[in-house]
Order: sequence, then structure tokens, then C-alpha cells
Amino acid sequence: MTNLAFSPARPSFSPLRPQQRSLGWQAGAVVLGTLFLALSSYIEVPMVPVPVTMQTFAVTLIGALYGWRLGAVTIAAWLVEGAVGFPVLAGGAAGIQHFVGPTGGYLFVFPIIGALVGWLAERGWNGNRVLLAFAAMLLGNVACLALGTAWLAVMIGAEKAITFGFVPFIVGGLLKSALGAATLTALPRGKMNLPKP
Repeated sequence: MTNLAFSPARPSFSPLRPQQRSLGWQAGAVVLGTLFLALSSYIEVPMVPVPVTMQTFAVTLIGALYGWRLGAVTIAAWLVEGAVGFPVLAGGAAGIQHFVGPTGGYLFVFPIIGALVGWLAERGWNGNRVLLAFAAMLLGNVACLALGTAWLAVMIGAEKAITFGFVPFIVGGLLKSALGAATLTALPRGKMNLPKP
């Protein structure tokens, strides 16, 4: 008996079908993905020490649409852009200092989150099964909060880290997970089926 939740990867896990595309198409997808991540960073509610943004929505959605490999590469490329000075991080921030400050743990975990959600999407936790898609997005958000808070705890102590780096983001994580799953479900299926290159 096979476990349906972890069934082998299917070609149709994403309407974009990234695994069937050329290297040029995938490079273009990385560029568009980094732009989407940058735009999500500008949707911000300033908080101290970590702002609320739409970044985790974008990170989990890219993972779900691109798959674990291309998703992780895209997110890592966006982080490199931010590190070298492009204004693509929260609120248009840039620079290496953001990777060693309070937000560093959240930033470093983003490619892992994208890979996790992408890996689950490839195994059926995608727009074809909305509850599993929501669960994948939620797992990504929880992992981001847990690992980001652990980093923050080293800097300001565990109690303050949980108070300021975890608790305020719980409701947002639930809402962004639901929005991500709804977005996946709403995307057209079968209309973007291009022949293999």
C-alpha cells in the first residue's frame, strides 16, 4: 500500500511544469522569481526587531510552483542580490549587515523553506490537494519562524526572541499559508501545458 500524501513526483505538480522546460526558460524563471520576492519585500509592516512582510508567502509559493531545486536556486539568487546591495530585502533594504543582524536567521532559512515546500509539492502537496498545499505552506512558515527565532535567541535571549520573533507572526503565517494554498488552487491547470523542448 502506498502513502498517497508522499506519492512519487508527478509531472503536473505545478501548472508551470518547470521540470519540462529548457535551461533558458528556467533562467528566466529565476529572474522573475527574484523580482516577485523583491516586490513581496516591499509589502511590510514595520516591527522591531523583525518586520512583517509578504516574503514567506513568496518563498513558499515559489517553492510550490518551481519545485525544490529551482525554487531554492531562485531564493538563493534573491538573497545574493540583497547581500551585494540591490534593494530587494524588507522595505527595500540591502547589504550584508542584514545577514548578521536580527533578521539573518530568517533570511538564511528561506532557501530551505522553498526547497521543503517544493519537495512536498512534487509529492502531491500542491494545488491539486488544497489541504495538503495548505499544510506544506504552513510547515514552511513554522520552520521559518522556529529557525529564525533560534537565531534571534542567540542575540537577544530565548524569551525575548519568542515574544518578538515568533508569537507576533503566528496569525500572519496562518493567513499567508491559506493565501498560498488558495493561489495554487486558483492557478489554471492544463492550459499551460507546453511540449517538452
